[in-house]
Amino acid sequence: MQLEAITWQRMAERLAGHLDDPDARPEQGSWQRVGIDGAPAAGTGVLAGQLADALRARGRSVLVVPAEGFLRPASLRFEFGREDVDSYLGGWYDTAALWREVFGPTDPGGTGRVLPDLWDPVTDRATRSPYTELPPGGVVIVHGPLLLGHWFPFDLSVHIRLSPGALARRTEETARWTLPAFARYEADTDPAAAADVLVRADDPRHPAWTGLRGGR
Repeated sequence: MQLEAITWQRMAERLAGHLDDPDARPEQGSWQRVGIDGAPAAGTGVLAGQLADALRARGRSVLVVPAEGFLRPASLRFEFGREDVDSYLGGWYDTAALWREVFGPTDPGGTGRVLPDLWDPVTDRATRSPYTELPPGGVVIVHGPLLLGHWFPFDLSVHIRLSPGALARRTEETARWTLPAFARYEADTDPAAAADVLVRADDPRHPAWTGLRGGR
């Protein structure tokens, strides 16, 4: 697999240019959905923020949705213990709420009324954030871990991959119990192959990427 060295900013500009291309723009009355997938140590929010800025500079309306805002309540996440790998893989994130509050409203013919987050993991309470009215032609960028195993309808998906060694080094000590979960995710879902764009970021200062694969 051939990778090209690139800066995060240049990557964001290239992705924004693709999304803004007339051939990729959504049909009238529709929205684009982008997924930026990666472990917490991969820092998906950095690329999501830079891509949002690049799109806004092109006059596009953008909403960034962190997957962390759709964690389930602690009573459900920790039902089988605080470090249960199976629960982390299949029960920590409220995927049904993401479908209902983010993807459903941005389906063709939807309302564009998107909830940016649902649950605050610090207070373990509902955020009560107001809905955002995203106009047709707008872009939703969802970022966070384990996004590519749920058939989310992304128009463009990016996977930021860390080698096992880099992932272990960059994962906080208290979260290293999740490493087997990401190993299973990689083996079962193969996000590097599933994504439209693969980014290698073992050294976050010097990322490399495949570019838009398949001519996209």
